Amino acid sequence: MVPVALLDGGIDLKQVVMHASPVAKAVILILLVFSIGSWVVIVRKWALYLRSRRVSTTFRAFFKKSSNWQDLKQQAEHYKVSPLVGLFLAGYNELTYQLKVGQEGRMQMRRMESLERALQRASVVEMGRLEGSLGLLATVAAVSPFVGLFGTVWGIIDAFQSIGAVGNASLATVAPGIADALIATALGLVAAIPALMAYNYYQGKLKQWQAELDDYALEFLTLSERNFT
Repeated sequence: MVPVALLDGGIDLKQVVMHASPVAKAVILILLVFSIGSWVVIVRKWALYLRSRRVSTTFRAFFKKSSNWQDLKQQAEHYKVSPLVGLFLAGYNELTYQLKVGQEGRMQMRRMESLERALQRASVVEMGRLEGSLGLLATVAAVSPFVGLFGTVWGIIDAFQSIGAVGNASLATVAPGIADALIATALGLVAAIPALMAYNYYQGKLKQWQAELDDYALEFLTLSERNFT
């Protein structure tokens, strides 16, 4: 049966989907799930990066002004959304573990290499937290066009089967299959394009975060070396 919307010269997507074949409906459902999932990740990552950037700016300024890292550690809970806090806590814990009273009666650090490794491990952990769920965007961007292509091919096959069964190639015969094919193609692109754009955008943001984490780690090491060696 041909959707009335097609015969009337208009396109009612709801009617087309309702009259789609079971395979076409499955393809549409998969693509809708992909699209919704990717948008959830996009919005959550945008909110996370925005808040992390704002809190990191405040924490970095607080860190530069602070003369007592113990007090800063007690306040760190208020800034935990910032990746810089993860590095600070890792560095602070390693530093306090290594400090000992030197010959001149001042606190000295035993091994700078251990502090560097602690900061590197913390940087990996924080980057993993920032990068979490971005793999879903990459998967949606890569897989959605092929799922849509499968729906397109299936719709065309369905159209040819209808021609074979009826014996003519009228619009009434091929319209359902062609409609399924076009919707699958469109939904595949609708799901893939935002996911790909967001994935590339967030990859750029991750490079910026990595640079900032490296810069903060160097700053922490410099201050530690200056004060405790």
